[in-house]
Amino acid sequence: MIPIHGLRLRAVLIQALRTFFIDRGYLEVETPIRIPAPAPEAHIVPITSEGWFLQTSPELCMKRLLAAGIPKIFQICKCFRKGERGDRHLPEFTMLEWYAAKSDYRDLMADCEALLRHLAVAMGKDGVLEWQGRRVDLGPAWERITVAEAFQRYAPCPVEEALAQDRFDEILVEYVEPHLGMITPTFLCDYPAALGALARLSPSDSTVAERFELYVAGLELANGFSELVDPVEQRTRFVAEQESIRMQGRDPGPMPEPFLDGLETMPSAAGIALGVERLVMLFGGADNIDQVVTFTPEGL
Repeated sequence: MIPIHGLRLRAVLIQALRTFFIDRGYLEVETPIRIPAPAPEAHIVPITSEGWFLQTSPELCMKRLLAAGIPKIFQICKCFRKGERGDRHLPEFTMLEWYAAKSDYRDLMADCEALLRHLAVAMGKDGVLEWQGRRVDLGPAWERITVAEAFQRYAPCPVEEALAQDRFDEILVEYVEPHLGMITPTFLCDYPAALGALARLSPSDSTVAERFELYVAGLELANGFSELVDPVEQRTRFVAEQESIRMQGRDPGPMPEPFLDGLETMPSAAGIALGVERLVMLFGGADNIDQVVTFTPEGL
C-alpha cells in the first residue's frame, strides 16, 4: 500500500494536472470505461467484460467528442490492458489524455514542455527532476531525435532491419531507451509508418508517422501524434491490425464503426496519452510502479 505522503503527493500532482488544462481552456470530460469495441491494435490486448471490453484508452470516445465540435478536451481515467505487469506496468492504471482541434504533434510537444514545467513548480522541484541518480533539466532546448537517428546512434542495427526481424520493441527497450532523456527530456519522434496505427503520415515523408514518445531519465511518459482523420485509410489500417491479431491466435473483436463514422466530421487534431503513475514515479523518486498506487493487484 502506498504511504500517506505518497497519497498526498499523487493528489497534489493530479490537481496540478487539472489546473494546467482548465487554465488553458480545456474541457474535462468523462467517457465510458466499458465499451463494445476498442481500436484493434496488435500490440495491446484488451480485457473482456461480459462480451464488451474495458477500455485500453479513452481515445476513440474522446475523438468522437472532437468530431461533435468540442475543440479542446482532457480526461484522467482508468485504463486496462491484459498481461501488462512489471516494474513500470500495471493491468489497471491511470491515464491522462488530451486532444485539441487544429493542432499537430509539434503543438503537443510544446504542451508537454509547458506541462512538466508547471508540475515542477507545483511540486517544488525548481526546474530540475532527479530520478534514478539522473538530474534532468526542464529548461529550454529539450532534445528531439527521430527514431531512425536514435537507432543509428544507439542500436545494433538500423530501424528498417529491426522492423524486418520483428524486434523493434525489443531493441528500442534494450538499446535506445536507456539513452533518452538523460540531460533534458527527449522527444523520440517520426516513428515508422507501420507503427502509427492511428497517426497521420508526414506530408513530407510518407514512410514515417507524425508520432512521438516523451522520455525523462529513460522513463517513457507519453505517446502523442497528429491524428489520422481519413476514415477510409483508418479502416484499411484497422483491417490490417485485425489480421495481425488473428495471426497471434486471438479474436480481434468487432470494428469500432461509430468511431469510423465520426471521422467523417473530425477536424485536423492532435492527441496524447500520458501515464499518471509514471509521472508520480518521476516526481516522487519511486523506482517501481507499485510504490505509487493505493493497492497492487496482488494486494487486493
